[in-house]
Amino acid sequence: MVKWTRHAKRQLRHIYDYIAQDSPLYARRVSEELVKKTIGLDELPRKGRRVPELNEDAVRELGLYSYRILYEIKSDDLIEVLAVIHKRQHLEAEEIPREQ
Repeated sequence: MVKWTRHAKRQLRHIYDYIAQDSPLYARRVSEELVKKTIGLDELPRKGRRVPELNEDAVRELGLYSYRILYEIKSDDLIEVLAVIHKRQHLEAEEIPREQ
């Protein structure tokens, strides 16, 4: 199962709101594609690359457009989407809330 954390959902909403200022249609398209990109991660959890800033095997990322989708492999059947950030955003490990 792929579960989005509250933090990741808030970031997705922020991305939608930001893009919607110029184009509600494009905002919806980008948001939907970001979510679609995570579908099936529970079947292929190591699909993404390791997040270089964290260097933990269980924390990985997928790229789409100018965004990074960070996720954690919690178990064989649970993937948590931790964050969706812009590729140019500087990432610090403590900025990614991880639910226990």
